[in-house]
Amino acid sequence: MSNVLGVSPPDHHQLPLGLDVTRTGRLLATAFDQALAEAGGSLPTWQVLTTLARDDGSTQRGIAAAIGIEGATLTHHLNRMEAEGLVTRTRVPTDRRTHRVELTDAGRQTFRRLLTRVVAFDTRLRAGLDPAEEATLRSLLARLRANSAGAGRTDTPTTPSEAPT
Repeated sequence: MSNVLGVSPPDHHQLPLGLDVTRTGRLLATAFDQALAEAGGSLPTWQVLTTLARDDGSTQRGIAAAIGIEGATLTHHLNRMEAEGLVTRTRVPTDRRTHRVELTDAGRQTFRRLLTRVVAFDTRLRAGLDPAEEATLRSLLARLRANSAGAGRTDTPTTPSEAPT
């Protein structure tokens, strides 16, 4: 069967690689979110807690940069986390525009609880992979990230007139 352009759609085993990786990424993200939710957490909470566990007393700007989100988005998450008693924010005396964020005891407890779930999820994800396979997977994922950003790019035709004949 072909579509109106006279091209047959790919069968399941011929999906574009990017689509297959995207579907897998979404599936993993959903499963990871569920594992965190079962422990009373969320991905944003985990990312902030992890960043603070590495460097308690980080600035809001530093946390946003570390997890790759905009400052306004982080402020939303920090407002919620502060209301839940997980973090405190204080202004830096030498720069009133800068806030230092620190874990509370409840934040440390939540981090440990979520860490248990993260480790269990990671163990489940690695099931059946030997160290060489994991290394290969990481290498391939790194190459896909680089390729998607254009690293090692070969010039490809952008218009039919540029295509080789």
